[in-house]
Amino acid sequence: MQRHYIQDQQSLTELCHSLASSPILAIDTEFVRTRTLYPRLGLLQVCDGEHLALIDPITIDDLSPFWQLLTDPNIVKVLHACSEDLEVFLSAGNCRPVNLIDSQIMMTFLGHGLSLGYAAMVKHYLDIELDKSESRTDWTKRPLSDKQLTYAEADVDYLFQIYPKLLADVEASGWLDACEQESALMIDKKFSPIDEDNLYRNVKLAWKLTPKQLNNLKFLARWRYQKAQIKDQPLSFIAKDHTLLAVAQRAPKSTAAMAAIEGVERLDVRYQGKAMLAILKQAAQVEEQDYPEKLRRLDEYPGYKQTFKKVKHFVADVAAENQLSVESLASKKQINQFLSYFFKLNGAQNNPQEVEVIQSWRKSVLGDKLLSFASRGFRAP
Repeated sequence: MQRHYIQDQQSLTELCHSLASSPILAIDTEFVRTRTLYPRLGLLQVCDGEHLALIDPITIDDLSPFWQLLTDPNIVKVLHACSEDLEVFLSAGNCRPVNLIDSQIMMTFLGHGLSLGYAAMVKHYLDIELDKSESRTDWTKRPLSDKQLTYAEADVDYLFQIYPKLLADVEASGWLDACEQESALMIDKKFSPIDEDNLYRNVKLAWKLTPKQLNNLKFLARWRYQKAQIKDQPLSFIAKDHTLLAVAQRAPKSTAAMAAIEGVERLDVRYQGKAMLAILKQAAQVEEQDYPEKLRRLDEYPGYKQTFKKVKHFVADVAAENQLSVESLASKKQINQFLSYFFKLNGAQNNPQEVEVIQSWRKSVLGDKLLSFASRGFRAP
């Protein structure tokens, strides 16, 4: 197999021309995301069995030949645990891949749990112990060491070797279509626009606030996200969750009053206090009838604990019938998502497409049965 370290535009173009006729590409990325909102791409790895290439995005300005491979429907793209890789594709190339399948998802359908690591998969199929000592390295620094390059090559070399075996196992299990749908669902999530007007719902303890206070939080959360985008900084670098919550709750009129509120970070006030006061003034212009509704905690819903247990047992029975793990069929989060929808909490009933257990492959396996079960008051037939 030819190994390439691609550091110039012409070499990238020639490589991608060669790879364009490949039926399968194993792909990985290396990136850094410690002090930024968006991941900073440090390396792209790709292997088709004949070529193994490490592509340097630091020295190449135009990565469009590579992005074109990702959007080619005739090429299967295989990645492992690709949630963050998708964010890289979105932020670095505005590139939404097609015909992609996640090998971690495939392993899930073979009974290996929700988050089997790459090294564990390599050990399972090839009985090779991987050296993961470079996993936390700074991939944006140059030059890269030989050890880093060897580590990066292994991420696609072994993935390409494993994929035919993994594919055969999944096809034999009958779950290949579900794996493809689950991979597509992950892409849909990552590429769905963020609803800035609903970011306040993600702030911890937002359920404690009144509608008026939630309106303040709605404006503050939207402002923080927009500022984080502009500065390319994590949300917490702009202002901490507990600062937003306390400021929304107390609505101070000055930075001195803001700094005196319990739970407010002094640094947040020093750097963002005046901006937050301006945002509170904007929020104050909203009429009361336009305030967000008070959030209800699902675990406070009458009979929640007993209902959750019933649903979990029901899911476990369906999972056993289909030789799936309970978590891969419906996680705790997905069960709660369904219950919020069924109990019509916090507007969830308006978004059935966001209730994962009644969509995609889960609908026929679990969703329709679960809706019937729920309609009987969660009583077994």
